[in-house]
Amino acid sequence: MATRRRRFLLALCLSLWFLGGCTAGPPEPSPLPAPAPGTTDSLERTVLHFLEDGVTSVVVQVRWPGGEWSKAYGVRNLSTNDPARPLDRFSVGSLTKSMVAAEVLKLVDEHRLSLDGPINDALARVAPELKPPGIVTLRQLLNHTSGLPDFPGELVSGSTVGGILQTRISPQDGLRLAAKLPWESFNTGFFNYSESNYLALGLLIEDVRSRPLGEILQDELFSPFGLEKTALPNPDRGARDNLHGYVLDGNRQVDITQADYLVGSPAGGVVSTTADINHFYRSLLSGRIVSPGLLKDMKETGTGNYGLGLQRFSIGCSGEHRYGSTGRVFGYLSASISSDDGGSQVTMGLALPPLPVDDPVVDRRIGLYASQMVSAAQETLDHLCQ
Repeated sequence: MATRRRRFLLALCLSLWFLGGCTAGPPEPSPLPAPAPGTTDSLERTVLHFLEDGVTSVVVQVRWPGGEWSKAYGVRNLSTNDPARPLDRFSVGSLTKSMVAAEVLKLVDEHRLSLDGPINDALARVAPELKPPGIVTLRQLLNHTSGLPDFPGELVSGSTVGGILQTRISPQDGLRLAAKLPWESFNTGFFNYSESNYLALGLLIEDVRSRPLGEILQDELFSPFGLEKTALPNPDRGARDNLHGYVLDGNRQVDITQADYLVGSPAGGVVSTTADINHFYRSLLSGRIVSPGLLKDMKETGTGNYGLGLQRFSIGCSGEHRYGSTGRVFGYLSASISSDDGGSQVTMGLALPPLPVDDPVVDRRIGLYASQMVSAAQETLDHLCQ
């Protein structure tokens, strides 16, 4: 009886198989198409030049409608020489500002903040030391035209390596330092890049949402939009998937992964991956995060090619500007550039060679790396739209 039943089931399954109804499981996903020949040549040449120059690691992701290409180079950690992986995390620096700007504009969409109304009362509540010379608006903070002085960097720039590693600079601390400098009315309305603007914006978000900024970004932005490995974290320097950053203290190599001065900073404290960053900018530029009117406002730029948390890059072969951001913090560089609609993208994260922290020659060298990253990304995007 049992043998007859097994034969019946086998015959039934074979019949269904011919009809497409008996399978061993879900079909394997089709592999994503590779980029056209030559698309990533500029990126790969640039990265190989970086590695020859001593860069510790580089991670890259290129995305276009229907496909992606990811690659990692170098090592995660100079102590273990573990190879870098495409989904490794790094400090993204000022790409954080785009995320904070998106959260601010979500509050504008909710009618809990006004983009162009005065925010002086709220600013006095979160940073009473600041003395604005006149009316201040969210738009001015977002696009760096408020005239608010950049907080002095004695605790970081030009300090000892120990100061970078061991000095927490909270947004309140940064704004107290900025308040020691004159906030001149003649600077208002002109572009002047200042970390202080985003320290203030982070405090304003916390004031409205009544929670810490890291939790707010996680609940309102990172989780809802699928940024699974992105956080404004407390340090988790020992996590295996970190790309480690280094500086030189004299002749001594020092690991400054997730340095204390960055922890929790609305101006540059986010840790993420190239995939998550691309997903964020695609979600933003395709209109999924803020309303169409506010997205248009984000893209409007002045003399500094900086909108509301977005950098504008030159027009590509599509005939439209590209958008995203670049970032630089001790030990790391980052760049993310997307087409106007977020359909085609290049994001790069780079862990710098161990270098002195306060050296003009080193500063120029890092600036050259940054410009080469942008040029390679732009050339890649031009290939994609051809």
